[in-house]
Amino acid sequence: MTGNTLAQMSAEEAEVKQAVDDFFAAFHAQDSVVLKEAAAPGVVLQSIGFNKSGEVIWRKEKFEKFIQSIASIPATTKFEEKLLSYSVQVDGPMANAWTEYEFWINGEFSHCGVNNFHFVKLDGKWKISYLIDTRRRAACDAMKE
Repeated sequence: MTGNTLAQMSAEEAEVKQAVDDFFAAFHAQDSVVLKEAAAPGVVLQSIGFNKSGEVIWRKEKFEKFIQSIASIPATTKFEEKLLSYSVQVDGPMANAWTEYEFWINGEFSHCGVNNFHFVKLDGKWKISYLIDTRRRAACDAMKE
């Protein structure tokens, strides 16, 4: 685990890591109820990728649309986002989790990148307030070094 090892994590950092893990458990289970509960009101979702010419593409997506797209993946399609590392930072009711990942569809590598979660602690629970990710198909091995 990059950044913070489990032994070095404070209780708050461990809670944030658990919030990330819970989000991905719901993501993989296509559980729209739990995904909605993971988000703060007004959550912002963005992605950064590249077009075929190598130019940066930056887009914003409504969280509700994201949930609908995950829930509508056919049962015959196996998808997995493998988290490779966590780096968690907490300051009072604000936290950040940086997670490197690989994305696989039906056992085939699709892409890699980084998720950058921003959390706010509301009513004693960590909620995603902002999530931005990068997506690329090349230079993924560099993330593993």
